[in-house]
Amino acid sequence: MLPTLNVAGDVLLADHLSPRLGNIGHGDLVLVRSPLNPKIRLTKRVVAVEGDTVTYFDPLHSEAAQVAVVPKGHVWIQGDNIYASRDSRHFGPVPYGLIEGKVFFRVWPPDSFGPLGR
Repeated sequence: MLPTLNVAGDVLLADHLSPRLGNIGHGDLVLVRSPLNPKIRLTKRVVAVEGDTVTYFDPLHSEAAQVAVVPKGHVWIQGDNIYASRDSRHFGPVPYGLIEGKVFFRVWPPDSFGPLGR
């Protein structure tokens, strides 16, 4: 999630109620259970919600643009660093049930203390 989050690791606060109430939207940083390995949690940005059309390309595998429609009950997530992120471009739309929280605040490191905006 560079440049938003640090490589060395940030300590973040996440709201675990928002996903249950359907309060997740475009631009939100979310904590997601990986669809490929349920033991791993990912922090990604919501790029599209159900019903949205996404045009994307995978810079590692193709120069051609691809189009996807996000199905009902799913979101499209991507990392902020397009060249080094495994996200919906690789595993498709993510079921809403895999979203565990909405990240809203960074508490560590001290020089980056504060809210995480959209």
